[in-house]
Amino acid sequence: MDKITIKDLEVHTNIGVTPAERAHSQRLLITVVMERDLAEAGRTDMEASTTGYDVVTDLIKQVVAQRPRKLIEAVADEVAGAILQRRLAVAVTIEVKKFSIPGSQYVAVEITRTQ
Repeated sequence: MDKITIKDLEVHTNIGVTPAERAHSQRLLITVVMERDLAEAGRTDMEASTTGYDVVTDLIKQVVAQRPRKLIEAVADEVAGAILQRRLAVAVTIEVKKFSIPGSQYVAVEITRTQ
């Protein structure tokens, strides 16, 4: 299956297990790998034959901004669900990175969902 990747999209949201952590906006990096057939897009060079990167980017930002959450797992699951619900991919892998553990580069979750 062909893939479209958006790597490390920076978003900001209120997220964290404790109310104190959720009180401040935090930076997340979101990577999306969408699987779909891109043969027609390659043959025709037609935008309508692919998934628009800007459409997906706007969708991710919209989902993240909807509400505060406790877990990055919830962010990943909701982003994947929104992409699949709009049939922008037949399968999607989402990685969400959070920068909350002192002494570590980041904490991340990765999920894969299919139609």
